[in-house]
Amino acid sequence: MDLQAVAAIRAFAMQVLEVFALLFAFTLVVLVLYVLYMYLSDISQSKQAIRRNFPVLGRFRYKFEHLGEFFRQYFFALDREELPFNRAQRSWVYRAAKNVDSTSAFGSTRPLNQPGDVLFLNYPFPTLKKDAVPPTEVTLGEGYAEHPYTTSAIVNISGMSFGALSVPAVTALSHGAAKAGIWLNTGEGGLSDHHLSGGCDVVFQIGTAKYGVRDEKGLLSDQKLRQVAERRQVKMFELKLSQGAKPGKGGILPGIKVTKEIARVRGIPVGEDSISPNGHPEFNTVDGLLDMIHHIREVTGKPTGFKCVIGTSDWLHEMCERIQLRGLEYAPDFITIDSADGGSGAAPQSLMDYMGLPINRSLPLVVDLLAQYGLRDRIRIIASGKLLTPSMVAWALAMGADFVNCGRGFMFALGCIQAMQCNKNTCPTGVTTHNRDLQQGLDPVDKAERVNNYARNLAYEVGTIAHSCGVREPRQLRRHHVEVINERGLATPLSELVPEVKPKSVIASDRGVE
Repeated sequence: MDLQAVAAIRAFAMQVLEVFALLFAFTLVVLVLYVLYMYLSDISQSKQAIRRNFPVLGRFRYKFEHLGEFFRQYFFALDREELPFNRAQRSWVYRAAKNVDSTSAFGSTRPLNQPGDVLFLNYPFPTLKKDAVPPTEVTLGEGYAEHPYTTSAIVNISGMSFGALSVPAVTALSHGAAKAGIWLNTGEGGLSDHHLSGGCDVVFQIGTAKYGVRDEKGLLSDQKLRQVAERRQVKMFELKLSQGAKPGKGGILPGIKVTKEIARVRGIPVGEDSISPNGHPEFNTVDGLLDMIHHIREVTGKPTGFKCVIGTSDWLHEMCERIQLRGLEYAPDFITIDSADGGSGAAPQSLMDYMGLPINRSLPLVVDLLAQYGLRDRIRIIASGKLLTPSMVAWALAMGADFVNCGRGFMFALGCIQAMQCNKNTCPTGVTTHNRDLQQGLDPVDKAERVNNYARNLAYEVGTIAHSCGVREPRQLRRHHVEVINERGLATPLSELVPEVKPKSVIASDRGVE
């Protein structure tokens, strides 16, 4: 090959390289502009916290999530296998919160033969729209509290404390609860201005550390209790004995999450771990519990009950017997039963995995026990613990609950993606972090609307189940409307598995005897 040909080849190669260089530069410019576009557009939107906090990577998350619907057809199907909440459950909550189409196609992905699965029995003549009625109003504390509380709400927001949740999260819950007409439980972290900002009904939870109502020794302060009760939005008081994530251990808030404002609301030092006692120092007997409930009701004038995870049941029998002996004024106005798998905060693995009874065992136990002692009309039942879909809420009502409390369902409505970072300060959606950079992704105005949508759509679909069973409203559901899959894969009537105890007449005297 002569020198002229070599020179021509070199010239051609240089031209090719120049073209590739130009293409690379052009592609790089386009890529930079695209990334800049994604960044500017994502940080300005308020619908998705992940995209707002992580403008580039966050967009890919939603792309992969969408593509996953198609890849799962060929490789794997995880819609109902993920824990603690599977993709099908989370997807329903997300759709309900966004108020978009929640229908499905091509049949159920539930196998319908797994032990413990719930089936509702449809009636051949379902309730027509013209015959349906709103949920029945229920009054708590009537005849025993100076200011009883009446509400028709079925599903309310469970106790999640300010500290465990961020400022924008609590603000969104307050405004959303007000729009939906449901109550917001403060959790054990005290009452903040953010709980009150939306104007919703509030249930004040008194934990073992008495945050927000404690004296200098950490005991209950009647003066501070009265100050909280003077707030018109505060409708009830809940004395927390235990919670689902860690029965037998008090609340745990890492010091990194104890900001100045949280320390002020709780009455504790800034930046130090907030560890609640594992029990109330004021009492350690059933009589002590009843005395405390009676005292709080007398001081506040408002309905008072307690929350606990059920383990042993002997003390419940003793409680009912003592109420019969002492009088109905010593009875709690309500009992909140938390499932052993409830709770979103920090907890020891040993307690989270192995301690306490799940709600499908504890709820019928308490309902039937109260009926056995003739106290069912006096004491209302609130069920809590992973009850975030219409089927589980309907099951709880059929089992005998008057209300359902839900925490993590409303966290999903706020944008939670189950990142499992609740016990740290690194929640990527801003729900459980006090990092201001991460909090900015959660727009309280947008999320309040999603809380409202979720609550209303959840109640609506519970009503749909009730009407399909032939009753006019959800609180008319009973155990004979439900069947449960047994260990052989066969459906068994719930009324046979857990026969309903017919309520007896009230035995106790209103005056009581000592």
